[in-house]
Amino acid sequence: MGKMSKLSAELDELRKCGETLIGISDTLRELFSTTEEEKPSKEPKKEEAMAEETPKPETKALSLIDVRAVLSEKSRNGYTADVKALLLKYGADKLSDINSKDYEALLAEAEVIGNA
Repeated sequence: MGKMSKLSAELDELRKCGETLIGISDTLRELFSTTEEEKPSKEPKKEEAMAEETPKPETKALSLIDVRAVLSEKSRNGYTADVKALLLKYGADKLSDINSKDYEALLAEAEVIGNA
């Protein structure tokens, strides 16, 4: 019976690693698809203007990419089950199914994961 418990634990760890890899690949896909869409021209003036806009995060609405980055990090840190439970709490199996108006509340709850 000890071998079965060990095998079960290893399978659980393998599943967690797979979920982490999926989260990482989703994040990378979002980052690269957004980066390519935002790069039609590489003028330094626009980059400077973007740098000046970044200090205003209070007024900026959260995007799927922002929330995905935080949840992916939590998942990589071993809190995949907690992240999944949080998504289910908001009535979704995956992040893209969550309504964008719930991002702020979701992110606030996600920040608590691993800190308690």
